[in-house]
Amino acid sequence: MDLRSIFMGLAFALMWSSAFTSARMIVADAPPMAALAIRFLISGLIGITIAAALGQNWRLSRRQWRSVMIFGLCQNALYLGLNFIAMQWIEASLAAIIASTMPLLVALLGWVFFGEKVRPLGLAGLVAGVIGVAIIMGSRFSGGVSVPGILFCGVGALALAVATLTVRGASSGGNLLMIVGLQMFVGAAVLAIAAIALEDWQVNWTPRLGLAFAYTTLVPGLLATWVWFRLVERIGAVRAATYHFLNPFFGVAVAAVLLSETLGLADIFGVVIVAAGILAVQLSKQSTAR
Repeated sequence: MDLRSIFMGLAFALMWSSAFTSARMIVADAPPMAALAIRFLISGLIGITIAAALGQNWRLSRRQWRSVMIFGLCQNALYLGLNFIAMQWIEASLAAIIASTMPLLVALLGWVFFGEKVRPLGLAGLVAGVIGVAIIMGSRFSGGVSVPGILFCGVGALALAVATLTVRGASSGGNLLMIVGLQMFVGAAVLAIAAIALEDWQVNWTPRLGLAFAYTTLVPGLLATWVWFRLVERIGAVRAATYHFLNPFFGVAVAAVLLSETLGLADIFGVVIVAAGILAVQLSKQSTAR
């Protein structure tokens, strides 16, 4: 693996993980579903415009349209929507840790429901992930953490894991940036309907809200997606996915620096175990792919 690939992987993990902190800033001053719907609308327009300029089009295959609909609903509306709602009640670091378990959920669901083989290293990683999450949850529950917030994040991570298993490889065949933009439109439509029906559209306009919204729209929303696809193209999906083990570290670090969120020894210990579990699962996949 060359230095450029390493830099791209580190950049992706940092951008992806930082989204939880910027989301926490947004929901402090704006209704979560409405803000996220507007973010998806803007990101989708930018993405489709760039895709069209690159010669991409929306003449997609049936499998690709299926990917657009499933990921638009599960990743954008459910996964991100539920995380935005949950971060009204829980800290960004905890939301990042829960979301980081998605690779573990994919491996577990693939093993249980799809009969996918999991090597001993992968099984050890799954066990480590469960132990790490249990340590973190135990320390947070004793401190009075919001149970609904944790449940929302957990359901969101599960929805993304199911979508990942359902439509793996569906973006093959080109038009990747166009597919990403269309997925954002699906998420924007679903969340806009929910926001109109359920939310009170009161916004506290602050410079921090504007900066956090712009950052979330452009960096995790578009730039991180572009870097991810370039990284997958460069080193393959299995090797690229190894960088997910950095997400718990970056997620809690960014939240600690920008939001002054505190972490106990149990949190740090749990994060290390979860990260080790994710790394073990991804390395076991690399061994299987050889």
